[in-house]
Amino acid sequence: MTAPLTRRGRRDAGQAFPLYIVAVGGLLFLALAFFAVGQAAATRNGAQTAADAAALAAGQKYRKLLSEGFLDAVGDGTGWEDLLNGRGVPSEGACENAGWFAGRNNASVTSCTPDSWPTSFSVTVKTRNTVGDSVIPGTEHKHASAGAKAVVVPRCTIDPASPDDDKAADGKGSKDGKGGKGKDDKPVPVEITCDGKNWILDPDNLHDLPEAADLFAVRLAH
Repeated sequence: MTAPLTRRGRRDAGQAFPLYIVAVGGLLFLALAFFAVGQAAATRNGAQTAADAAALAAGQKYRKLLSEGFLDAVGDGTGWEDLLNGRGVPSEGACENAGWFAGRNNASVTSCTPDSWPTSFSVTVKTRNTVGDSVIPGTEHKHASAGAKAVVVPRCTIDPASPDDDKAADGKGSKDGKGGKGKDDKPVPVEITCDGKNWILDPDNLHDLPEAADLFAVRLAH
């Protein structure tokens, strides 16, 4: 009885071995597939990080340009109100800044679209690296794309002058708090409040000026 049992055990083991190989191969394939999914997710996350950074970079550059333009316009006494409200400077420099920051995150900007009001920048990027080789066909040529939008939000309001304000009468200010020019055709002070802080901007004595971040906030829009 021993010999037949031994032969049967060997035969059963021989039949089970191919099944074992198939099972191991299947598990290995699943492991590699999960690894490919992880590679794709990591590449997609990298694209989103690059898109967020690029959109914020565009908004921050635009904020800087707005701030510089606003302070220059206050000195001239004209054309500053639109700038204070977040409009009035070219957007090309902002989108160039977006491209530079995307490059630092190993991606390229495929589009940068400014919207006029509220001023915002919608940016899409594509990763320079692909997902890479994997058991899933085509991943070696697959790039990830993502988009983000940053909004430039004005933080300041124009202060209305008090009813008894007589600065406009002597050419040093304006009764509506909006600056402009006095009777001697000289720029007059502008009074604004930015998140609760009051600023008086005198064109003849422009010091202790608000920073760009005092005038405008930049945030991602979700």
